[in-house]
Amino acid sequence: MTRPFRNRNDGFVLLIGLANLAFWPECCDAQTPTPNEPPTQAKASEDSKPPAQERLFSGPQVDEALSPMNLTLGLGDSAGQTIDPVALADGKPIVLVFVHDINRPSIAMTRILTQYTLSRAKEGLHTAVILLAEDTTGAQNTLKRIQHALTANVPTGVSPDGREGPGSYGLNRSVQMTILVANKNRITANFALVQPSLQVDLPKVVRSIVAQVGGPEPKLSDLLQAGGVETDRAMQSNPDPEAIRSLVRPLIQLDAQDNQVDKAAEVIEQAVEKSPLVRKEIGRIARTIVSSGKLENYGTPHAQSYLKRWSEKYGQDLPGPRAEPKSPDSPKAPDASKAP
Repeated sequence: MTRPFRNRNDGFVLLIGLANLAFWPECCDAQTPTPNEPPTQAKASEDSKPPAQERLFSGPQVDEALSPMNLTLGLGDSAGQTIDPVALADGKPIVLVFVHDINRPSIAMTRILTQYTLSRAKEGLHTAVILLAEDTTGAQNTLKRIQHALTANVPTGVSPDGREGPGSYGLNRSVQMTILVANKNRITANFALVQPSLQVDLPKVVRSIVAQVGGPEPKLSDLLQAGGVETDRAMQSNPDPEAIRSLVRPLIQLDAQDNQVDKAAEVIEQAVEKSPLVRKEIGRIARTIVSSGKLENYGTPHAQSYLKRWSEKYGQDLPGPRAEPKSPDSPKAPDASKAP
């Protein structure tokens, strides 16, 4: 039985308490400081960080088991056959390249990465490339059409499970590529790439492979050269501003080691030598940063020395910089996701 109020004050106190509860969420929200950037921009992925987005997960994560899967081959004499690349690897190191979207960056990444993995096949490294599509027949035809841009002698085909891929893998349709590295049937590295970048993502993937099969880590310039000259030719004739900015991002990472900075600088200087247009854009970017008064925000002192050198060497004949840098982006605390 409910106890009645002993006096009018009891009822008044209860009403005040209920009112406070009703307004409490709004009061708390009003007192919460508004962040300078959306929360999704504050989260970072250590292996593959999409620009200005929180980390996306795709496929089994590190230390999880690598499940069997089916792949319907689309190229060569074995076209039409269904294999299980995981079973064929039999516990040896394997790289599975899932291509969610076929475009120039994803195909370039696939070709250059698989050319490297194929070069390590004699050491027991297995590789498979899996296209994901609702129309599996159409995807097979697409494979035949673009086979000149892919690596021969690497098992390449279409997942018979459609756009989602193998059900047990939990692949994410929001990314363009999912690259899995595994050994002894367990995942050792996972890369969910929203916008694949040869300069940013390829070294990380290759480094994770070297960790499993051993040997020296190849230079990015060697990997790119082995992957063909199509990208270089396109850069020389009509350089893509985003492609040029992606060259600079590894250079100005705040946590980059000196040897990593040197590798990034080597790639940039090779591109500069091949294209006057690239040289002009690198000069503009370097001069913009140096003249902005915020040079200390861009990378390590070692990286800043390169920017100063390029500003003087390539940027002297350019118009004076604007008051605020237009490119690269001008973050308050720049990192790999907000670099030029």
